[in-house]
Amino acid sequence: MDTKLNYAIQLRDDGKNEEWNQVMVELVKEFPRDPQIQYLCAWSYDRLGKETEAVPHYETAIAFGLTGDDLEGAYLGLGSTYRTLGKYEQSKEVIEKGMEVFPHNHALKAFYAMTLYNLSAHEKAIELLLRSLVETTNNVDILRYKKAILFYSDKLDETWV
Repeated sequence: MDTKLNYAIQLRDDGKNEEWNQVMVELVKEFPRDPQIQYLCAWSYDRLGKETEAVPHYETAIAFGLTGDDLEGAYLGLGSTYRTLGKYEQSKEVIEKGMEVFPHNHALKAFYAMTLYNLSAHEKAIELLLRSLVETTNNVDILRYKKAILFYSDKLDETWV
């Protein structure tokens, strides 16, 4: 398996997405209970814009005990894929679980904000993005106003007249 998996990863890194996907589909048939193989197969479908085909592989990878960076990527991939398929509640649920397990992942927060936007929770989406921005930026202009941005982040509809 290792040789074939390394070959598949090289195809991915070389941008040969069709070939990568073909090898991953073969590997899933050979090792259907391997969570990393399932995850990489899902990712290969995502790269091809085949979100519907990616979903069961993400779900299986998570269910079969995927760990570490791959689990982090699977939560993001599955949540994002659900969102692009218009399954916003499922997206929200998956990304929330991902943020629970990986609370410092700001990419998850950004994708969560997109899902919140799709669910018409605009205020919460903007608050999340603003908080994430000030927590991750090195931009001196934004950092100069960090306290104000954080203060107003959850008060966007309030006025002081």
